[in-house]
Amino acid sequence: MRRREFITLLGGAAAAWPLAGHSQVPVRRPVIALLFATSRYGAGFVRRMQELGYMAGREIDIVHRHIEGDLSRIPALVDELLRLKPDVLVASNTQAAIAMSQATATVPIVAANFTDPVGFGLIASHARPGGNVTGILASVDTLPEKQLALASEALRGTVKMGMLFNAGFQAHAIMRKGAEQAAATLTIKLVSVGVRSPDDLDAAFQSMARERVAGVLVLQDPMFISERRRIAMLAIAARLPTMFGFRENVEAGGLMSYGINLDANFRRAADFVDKILKGAKPGDLPVELPTKYELVINLQTARALGLAVPPTLLSRADAVIE
Repeated sequence: MRRREFITLLGGAAAAWPLAGHSQVPVRRPVIALLFATSRYGAGFVRRMQELGYMAGREIDIVHRHIEGDLSRIPALVDELLRLKPDVLVASNTQAAIAMSQATATVPIVAANFTDPVGFGLIASHARPGGNVTGILASVDTLPEKQLALASEALRGTVKMGMLFNAGFQAHAIMRKGAEQAAATLTIKLVSVGVRSPDDLDAAFQSMARERVAGVLVLQDPMFISERRRIAMLAIAARLPTMFGFRENVEAGGLMSYGINLDANFRRAADFVDKILKGAKPGDLPVELPTKYELVINLQTARALGLAVPPTLLSRADAVIE
């Protein structure tokens, strides 16, 4: 090879080397950080992100942390997620959203399932959130009245119901007030029993059994989701029909539920994340109302309780578990 050709070839190769090296530098993908009640709920969010064109490990990275019913873990888990420098935080409940909002005013936060975000100072208004938080509501003001009315219909009229709440869950202060107002409208006496940990559940059901309540309204809560099988067993053992806000509790053995579909909310949260990744500001994305409530009834549990669910109620159910 002639000297001039060799030098030209060597120079071309040398010029190409930095480019080849540059092409191997990994490009940082957007990081989406999820803080959910349990590992069960990440799947719906991930599937929806895939439908929108985001494959985990290719277009985005998704990291998960789970409360597993222990609300006290939330602040530490939020700090852990923030150390990963996420582009968007996704919260599965009000308390997680509050902790995220207190920890950062800059990282966008999407709450997949929250209660009274204006009252908790998370947003300025539903139409114009204004800060770094947006998302989907878990309920509307009329939900407790509808839950109690359906429970009363299933029990063929009742004047006394128990209400199980988590004293450590901030949103329950608002939910309890709504349930008490609804009970007064329906002339139902509510016997409220609070718990702070799974260890308190046995005593709570024993207390409501002693009060001779006709049934129990169990408020929506991360711990009650994690402990859904145990709560169902305790209720059946105490011969107490139960009304929940989430179908997952009924699938685990509770009697009935009326409320949002959690998986649908998590899928809708993915649409918020998509808009934010494309440049939208969370403060400009209106908070969405629930679009559909579902009534779910477990007939196997009804038979275990010796309860005949009225046919008129069964005909209105969105799902009946045989």
